[in-house]
Amino acid sequence: QVQLAESGGGPVQAGGSLRLSCAASGRTFSNYAMGWFRQAPGKSREFVAAIDSSGRVTYYAPSVKGRFTISRDNNKNTVYLQMNSLSPEDTAAYYCAADLTAQRAVVSTTPAHYEYWGQGAQVAVSS
Repeated sequence: QVQLAESGGGPVQAGGSLRLSCAASGRTFSNYAMGWFRQAPGKSREFVAAIDSSGRVTYYAPSVKGRFTISRDNNKNTVYLQMNSLSPEDTAAYYCAADLTAQRAVVSTTPAHYEYWGQGAQVAVSS
């Protein structure tokens, strides 16, 4: 079992920044890949970013590439999502997720590949 808890969401004005954190517990954090997804009202859940177990391999959705940065601290069992240049289109509930079966240096954009999910952190960007 893996427990995930997001923090750092909230309201922000367009052009601003937020950093989301996701604290993991229950299994050896450095053994699995992590991802961030988001879901806006009335829309399906979409991939945002992913990072492999070592932190060396990352992948981003085209809509956030160059604005968002995913990172992890395996000593703190935490993954981060730094979000810059936010726009109202980024408004959504953001979820971190753990992929325990990913091969080394591999990340997935598919929600079904992630076995554990956090409860979500709301991000609201106003214009």
